[in-house]
Amino acid sequence: MIPHERISAAIRAAGEDGRTALVAFMTAGYPDKALFRTTLAELAGAADVVEVGVPFTDPMADGLTIQRASQGAIAQGVTLSWILDEIAAMDPPPAAPVVLMSYLNPLLAMGYERLAARAIDSGVAGFIVPDLPLDESGPLDAALAARGLALIHLVSPVTPPERVAAAAQASRGFLYAVNVTGITGGKKAADGDLKAYLGRVVAASPVPVCAGFGIRSAAQVADLGQVVPGVIVGSALVEALEQGISPAAFLATLA
Repeated sequence: MIPHERISAAIRAAGEDGRTALVAFMTAGYPDKALFRTTLAELAGAADVVEVGVPFTDPMADGLTIQRASQGAIAQGVTLSWILDEIAAMDPPPAAPVVLMSYLNPLLAMGYERLAARAIDSGVAGFIVPDLPLDESGPLDAALAARGLALIHLVSPVTPPERVAAAAQASRGFLYAVNVTGITGGKKAADGDLKAYLGRVVAASPVPVCAGFGIRSAAQVADLGQVVPGVIVGSALVEALEQGISPAAFLATLA
């Protein structure tokens, strides 16, 4: 199975088990760089897909929690190259597919072809790039597609239907449906039109749709799971890690 198919298969397998798939986000190397492999292994054993954030100084989509995590990781010297080396060194490798969430500059600095080769060597299955417009994604998409890697696009409640359809067709692995017109970490994931919006996204997408931003409770997971096959849990999980709570134990509270 090629990398992007592993992601879709993991999400669909959760549905076959009667569960909403959990995509668990962590910022690489935060709060403790030395525990990165341990935390990633634990998350990969408890979640269906793990999203590893590449720390970046000027995020566009991240709220205060993930901004704080990025600053903490950068202060410890975490880089994209270090992350790929660390994942490559894991033995055994993570039990769930791993995707990297990165802003574009670190990827450009590494070079797309080298990035794709190193991702394959490390076992990374794909990328989420919040500041990469769909219309400008061709060069990165080509480098990743040549090696079977996912490029996961994002849509939001204000994305026009034709753009939702285009992003869905271009996505491999899953399509990321942002729940709010804002940044990560909000206290509430939705307004009254959320399910209708997510239903339209699901109808337009040939790949599984995962909803993210503002998800903090089992009730939200169950509610959104009526519409989408997967949800993404980010800021709430990062805050649990900051408090020393076991990531697997925290994810268990969302099931």
